[in-house]
Amino acid sequence: MNPEIQGEPDFSAGLYIHIPFCLRKCSYCNFFSITDITLQNEFINALLGEMLLAGNSELVFNTIYLGGGTPSLLEPAQTAKIISAAYKRFNISIAAEITMEVNPGTVTLARLKEFKKAGVNRINIGIQSFQDKNLNFLGRIHSAADAVFGIQTARDAGFDNIGLDLIYGLPEQSVESWTADLKKTVKFRPEHLSCYILTYEKGTPLQQARKNNSFCPLPERTVGTLFEITTCFLKENAYEQYEISNFALDAKIVGTDRRSRHNQKYWSNIPYIGLGPSAHSYIEPARWWNTSNLKEYIKSIAENRSPIMEKELLTREQQIMESIFLGMRTSEGIDIEKFEQRFGSGFYDQFGKTVYYLEKKGYLTAGQYRCALTPKGLLLHDSVTSMIVGNLP
Repeated sequence: MNPEIQGEPDFSAGLYIHIPFCLRKCSYCNFFSITDITLQNEFINALLGEMLLAGNSELVFNTIYLGGGTPSLLEPAQTAKIISAAYKRFNISIAAEITMEVNPGTVTLARLKEFKKAGVNRINIGIQSFQDKNLNFLGRIHSAADAVFGIQTARDAGFDNIGLDLIYGLPEQSVESWTADLKKTVKFRPEHLSCYILTYEKGTPLQQARKNNSFCPLPERTVGTLFEITTCFLKENAYEQYEISNFALDAKIVGTDRRSRHNQKYWSNIPYIGLGPSAHSYIEPARWWNTSNLKEYIKSIAENRSPIMEKELLTREQQIMESIFLGMRTSEGIDIEKFEQRFGSGFYDQFGKTVYYLEKKGYLTAGQYRCALTPKGLLLHDSVTSMIVGNLP
């Protein structure tokens, strides 16, 4: 066993279920969703049909993740129906982590209690900010007061595993403004935090507004400063950064590991199955994804056809590239022994020259067992990892 890592990894698969409904589309979001919630029942019937087509996998699953969209728009009875069907069609462990994404503008104490009764044991609340000015810019349907209410209500409903999402790097955002959001966040002591830098995704209203010069994006240097403040502040408040954007409350404080069990699968070459329109799946070396049209998705299932839109088989070089890009997102970095066993070649034999150069520059640490980015390197993840994989033929 690698002496630098404590505990054995869990290779159980993950089940992702995409709920494609929103009351209103946020200006920065490029995930597939629609605002016609009258199609919910048709969607759920189709989803259960897809489970019949995709179920009975030999994989063992220890996570279910209800993402979106806005899964908390579903009725608790609908959520219970989905989770119950998943247990019937897939081999899901009894102690599975079952996460639901929640918009604070869509919950009440009664609904949250019912979601918990339906089987949800972890919720991820899309706070984004505790400041109304920022929420309005992002096009969120909730207010800062709603955000506070959502967290407090989740605790009152009995949830002891709560994740919060925050976004920073907004135009004109100051160090003081972002620090205020962080200070307010840690007062609630959520078990998990995701702090994302604002990106301008293709096809979104926010990207179009940027093209139209409706605002000036925050300078990269300032964004970098906010990133450094985030990691330092959260570390001082007992949050472990285990991935570029993800932090978990110290296990010594909460008595258990609160890293997102599901999200870690995406960075660790662990299989996952995606259900619902636009959902992606991966079982090495194949990746496939469903249609991003809800009506086409429903029609496909009604005709007993797979909703898969496209499938690709990754080449060895593509797998190496993804292994490096994804592995370097985590604080643990690349496990050298596992990498060499998987690909049958020496990591440092192939990438050593570039890796040692980057180490001298302070962007990563290259040890016998692991190669991982430093905080300085994490900030420049894409550029640094691109230099490493540039050695591929």
